[in-house]
Amino acid sequence: MDEKTFMTAEGLERIKERLNYLKSTKRQEVADKIAEARSYGDLSENSEYDIARDEQQSVEQEIFDLENKLKSAEIIDPKKINTKKVGVGCKVSLTNTKNNQKFEYTIVGDIDSNPLKGLISNSSPIGAGLIGKKVGDVAIIKTPAGTVEYKITKIKI
Repeated sequence: MDEKTFMTAEGLERIKERLNYLKSTKRQEVADKIAEARSYGDLSENSEYDIARDEQQSVEQEIFDLENKLKSAEIIDPKKINTKKVGVGCKVSLTNTKNNQKFEYTIVGDIDSNPLKGLISNSSPIGAGLIGKKVGDVAIIKTPAGTVEYKITKIKI
């Protein structure tokens, strides 16, 4: 796994807590459901058993995904953020070149992404389109709503 998963220290703690819950509590809850469903008899027509097995598969997949994110985690260190160009951890001020609307986004990893709070993922169309740009550059970004052009007016921590 070569791809890094950028996250804040808080994001890392959320992942660890979720993983601990899944391994220590949720796995046992699902195992109990499977055991109870088995006690009903014939498994070929036992919908409770099928539902519990599906839930087990979902829990195990989430555990697998979270463990991989932890293995590839790279914590965003504010002391190491370069503000000469847009990167993960930067707060970027933008102006839409067509309507002069102003935006401010902080580029974060997927774990910490919350667009409603101005935290956009480095892998989102806008985040990816801004990475590597400098103040004064215009980023032409294809989004689901169409192509937009943003002029970068400021990069800070």
